[in-house]
Amino acid sequence: MGRQGETTRILAIAAAAVWLCACGGSEDPEPEPQPAPVVEPPAQVRALAERAKAALGVLPTDAETEERPLTPARIDLGRMLYYENRISKNHDISCNSCHQLDNFGVDNEPTSPGHQGQRGDRNSPTVYNAAIHVSQFWDGRAADVEAQAIGPILNPVEMAMPADVDVIALLRSIPDYPGLFAAAFPAAQGDALTYENVGMAIGAFERKLMTPGPLDDFLEGDLEALSPDAQQGLELFMDLGCTACHNGAGVGGGMYQKLGLVEPYETDDTGRFKLTGNEADKYFFKVPSLRNVAKTGPYFHDGSVATLDEAVRLMARHQLGKPLDAEQVRLLIVFFESLTGRVDASYIARPTLPESGPDTPAPSTS
Repeated sequence: MGRQGETTRILAIAAAAVWLCACGGSEDPEPEPQPAPVVEPPAQVRALAERAKAALGVLPTDAETEERPLTPARIDLGRMLYYENRISKNHDISCNSCHQLDNFGVDNEPTSPGHQGQRGDRNSPTVYNAAIHVSQFWDGRAADVEAQAIGPILNPVEMAMPADVDVIALLRSIPDYPGLFAAAFPAAQGDALTYENVGMAIGAFERKLMTPGPLDDFLEGDLEALSPDAQQGLELFMDLGCTACHNGAGVGGGMYQKLGLVEPYETDDTGRFKLTGNEADKYFFKVPSLRNVAKTGPYFHDGSVATLDEAVRLMARHQLGKPLDAEQVRLLIVFFESLTGRVDASYIARPTLPESGPDTPAPSTS
């Protein structure tokens, strides 16, 4: 072989070596990545979601109605009034004092401290998702969140304002409020700053206090939103008969029921009987919502039950007549934790309140 032929052979070998290195030392190209196979959820999981959706339902985004329209001006005013402590006698209590929006709508007290530290005899329930309930308060004495909002302001144990006219006079003395009421209620006949509209504004704000969570995601088709244990807890919840009372999108809040339905429950509070005087209403209370229940203790109408574990056992015993073992309680609590929802931090952010005017009444400790 001549010099030219030898040179050609060497160049060919070098080119082949370079090609092999570029290919990772193999003549076979890398296989293209394949998409992961789609794994369909078991049929029983789909069936569980369908069954639960029929019994419970997905939480709505708000509780607007034709009679209770939600306008930005009305909501913004309601947010201010929700945080407004000057509509309490000593200017130290607002709606948010007992129903803390950054704490799932509660203060985690058995009963809440009011004017001069006084306490009532019933627990302050969460305000989240309350607008979809059948009524408000444990005994249902307020038809809706608008009616509920104006009750504590005049309650001598709670915010202790002497009368509605005093509330209106105080708000009128704060220069910005008359204009804010006029913007929120443009169709008002005459003065828009009324006590009824105080409740209407706070209610408008509360009607968007919804906390969708993993359960809603599961019911809407994300069948991995609940862990296997939470799914078992949900199934057990329905199999035990809990949804006879804790039903609907609120997982409760839609009816009244007797406390101690199967086995009597000892309490001095006669529930709706205090309101109606009807013997048939003795020991009946509004069924509480289980939304966010893992965060809203202590439990029951008087806040006397400290833990969710105890509450679950007592309810099974007194309402269903079914004692539960430790594993059943655990699974139910795992499911209840899936009812902890998402809070819109921007919606509940504390607003800047209008400054007092020269005639705004001073706080009173009497």
